[in-house]
Amino acid sequence: MSKLLVTGGTLHTMTDRGTFRGDLLIEDGKIAQVGGDLSGIAGAERIDAAGLDVLPGLIDAHTHIGLFNFNQNPGVDDANEMTAACTPAMDARYAVDPDLPEFQTCIECGITTILLTPGSGNVINGLPFAAKTHGRNIFDMTVKFPCALKIAFGGNPKNTYGPRSQEPMTRMGIAHALRAKLREAKEYMEKKDRGESVPYDMELEAMLPALRGEVPFKMHCTQYDMLTAIEIAKEFGAEFSLEHAWGASDYIEEIVESGAQICYGPIGTYRAPGERRKLDIEAVKTLDDRGVNVAIITDSPILSEDALFHEMGEAVREGLDPERMLRMVTINPARILKVEDRLGSLEVGKDGDLAIFSGIPGRDTAAKVMDTVQDGIVVYRAG
Repeated sequence: MSKLLVTGGTLHTMTDRGTFRGDLLIEDGKIAQVGGDLSGIAGAERIDAAGLDVLPGLIDAHTHIGLFNFNQNPGVDDANEMTAACTPAMDARYAVDPDLPEFQTCIECGITTILLTPGSGNVINGLPFAAKTHGRNIFDMTVKFPCALKIAFGGNPKNTYGPRSQEPMTRMGIAHALRAKLREAKEYMEKKDRGESVPYDMELEAMLPALRGEVPFKMHCTQYDMLTAIEIAKEFGAEFSLEHAWGASDYIEEIVESGAQICYGPIGTYRAPGERRKLDIEAVKTLDDRGVNVAIITDSPILSEDALFHEMGEAVREGLDPERMLRMVTINPARILKVEDRLGSLEVGKDGDLAIFSGIPGRDTAAKVMDTVQDGIVVYRAG
């Protein structure tokens, strides 16, 4: 039995137990004990975390890592199958190169799990999945597939099909294409549920988990496109998250009433008029105060994964409590991805994923990752 014992650290559990100083034991990749004095346990690899902050492994709930290769071959786009407006059966796992350097960057930033999603060039883009960041085989690294049905509004699909003079050229066309495909999938599902014989359709099958409420719609939208996303999700009774959500401060009441979850970011771009440019990270505090489940995201490799710390810091600068901010990169995204049974908090039985910092990221400008632990194995150590 493999054991890893972390002693004397400040444990940020992301549970009702709160934050306290104590020890933590991982056995065979799972958290076995949290808190108390465990120093008498024999046969364990040890990390002395005295003076350090011990967090659950961080989670980025929206990336395209491995699907874009900006560093080595920027012309390659394996994230967008832009041959039809709706491509729901596209499986992001088949596009990911786990050898790209962004995965190592994640590990060095204490990020142990990421959501990898198709891009936003179509209206329905495909099936995202959650994966660990350390490994060489993306299928072995996968935590959950699918995690969502990826949908996009606004400029991205318009800019794909507008120049071709194909639907959808407009926001009207995007809403029409999406609702038509969802209705087709709903009718297909209802026929199957009634026991009718229907020809197998891979594209429609890919949409059924979302229509059955097993995974959410993951809806790329900003500013007033968020209202369209909310209306369509409500029409089909779907769970959903609003992705990027720039301009959310204009629609607080609608978001709260809708039951949406929010993946906010990235914010590393200039403030200017127009679509996608109302960078109101102060909205994450307002939404959190109103009970909305909010995660902070990088959209990596659009921004590097270390930009997550900048975004966390900006949220704190706008008044967000640092402990609430830490939830936005741990338990909150775990809930959005529906993997909170395994990830996102320091609890017995959960995966042994830890990010051990000197200082609290997002609050302390000199905060630094000292150790990253995935499944009870130290995969990164500073120096």
